[in-house]
Amino acid sequence: MRLLVFVLNDETCLEGVLEAYIEAGVTGATILDSEGMGRFLAYEVPLFADFKDFMKGNKPRNKTILSVVRDDRVLDRLKPLVDRVVGGLSTPGVGVMFTVPVDWFAGPERSEEEA
Repeated sequence: MRLLVFVLNDETCLEGVLEAYIEAGVTGATILDSEGMGRFLAYEVPLFADFKDFMKGNKPRNKTILSVVRDDRVLDRLKPLVDRVVGGLSTPGVGVMFTVPVDWFAGPERSEEEA
């Protein structure tokens, strides 16, 4: 099992990203409102106020999507679908997606199609 983390910088893509998750077989996720470190420093810490010039065009908020994935094949299907929605994860400012191993899990046991 893996924890799939996707920090999406453009909230307008959220619906399309969630549709891609479902199409790939990931039907369960938690969506959190989040904020990047650069934006926080630029707007909340006076010492870094000059960062505002570098932040122009960046979105003020992000969405962080968390999901437990049991099958790596789901990840292979998901990445190209998400790339299509967001214009490619390799494009700066789009967001980041990564996984970390899950060593322990408690909760309803579901198949990948239900998870």
